[in-house]
Amino acid sequence: MHRASLNSASRLVVKLGTGVLTDSRKLIDPAQLAQLVAQIAALKKSGKEVVLVTSGAVGAGMGALGYESRPTDLAEKQACAAVGQSRLMAAYDQLFSAHGLVVAQVLLTHDDLEHHERHLNARNTLVSLLQRGVVPIINENDAVSFTEIKFGDNDKLSALVASLLPADLLVILTTVAGVIENFGGKNPRTLSIIEQIDAAVEEMAGGTTSATAVGGMKSKIEAAKIVVRSGIPLVIASGWDAGVLARILAGADEGTLFVAQPNKLQGRKRWIAFFHHPKGALFVDEGAKRALREAGKSLLPPGVARCAGEFAVGDVVRICDLDGLEFARGIARFDSAAVRERKLPKEELVHRDDLVIL
Repeated sequence: MHRASLNSASRLVVKLGTGVLTDSRKLIDPAQLAQLVAQIAALKKSGKEVVLVTSGAVGAGMGALGYESRPTDLAEKQACAAVGQSRLMAAYDQLFSAHGLVVAQVLLTHDDLEHHERHLNARNTLVSLLQRGVVPIINENDAVSFTEIKFGDNDKLSALVASLLPADLLVILTTVAGVIENFGGKNPRTLSIIEQIDAAVEEMAGGTTSATAVGGMKSKIEAAKIVVRSGIPLVIASGWDAGVLARILAGADEGTLFVAQPNKLQGRKRWIAFFHHPKGALFVDEGAKRALREAGKSLLPPGVARCAGEFAVGDVVRICDLDGLEFARGIARFDSAAVRERKLPKEELVHRDDLVIL
């Protein structure tokens, strides 16, 4: 039932990882890139809107600059990205043009999506491009970014772009067939469907040993948490299989499907939940946790046992139980100093309109 519903997706975000774009020399693999572009072009011609989130800039730059492994120095990574990004876009432009399609480069940093006005502007730009039949090609602005160039960057970015639009489906194409149980051990098997991301699922996700990639399956599980809470399904599948996108949309048992949660978050709540680096944390007692989760209440000062970090009025904060488990996020109406000093009136510390249960 879940697989069959994917055919109705009209707006897709497709993320291509470095491993499926580059060859053993760390250079862009022309034949591989051509078959992936052909798949996306076929989706476009069938009436789908497609946003492409691409890795590969740092990997392409590594090959051009003669690096054998991903550099650890930030400036060297950024140099690789600057060289590789132009090569990557030139390749995409040529290949999509052969299918009669126009592409647009969109480079983003986390700040672009965190700041509310820029967040809305980014969304409006992408929607406008899609309405004109353009294929937006998104990458992090790695040449200047210093926060999002790290672990899990483009997996998270693809989830945020899917949530931003919002999309009907996110597909992450990688070097493996999906989430694999007993990966590297006896009797490995690809999980067909994951309805809940629990501790067992997270334990299956390791990092990566690739010279060009970052994050591995762990970052993809983190991306899954974002999109399924936003009401968007995710499929992780192999980018080496020609026709994989068509089979996914036809409902075939391809890759691993993460089922979307039914209680889809609205746009502003998605922005609060996923597009910020929280500035601090509020630790609440069990009574307050129940009131927030089960009764949809605001967070009142008496329910807060302690706070951590420094935050100002209007900052997004993590809301955790006494065991440290984060279960919500919200916009603080008072700063951390006032919370610690207990100098708060009998008003909401986080109003329910500004609070999201994760």
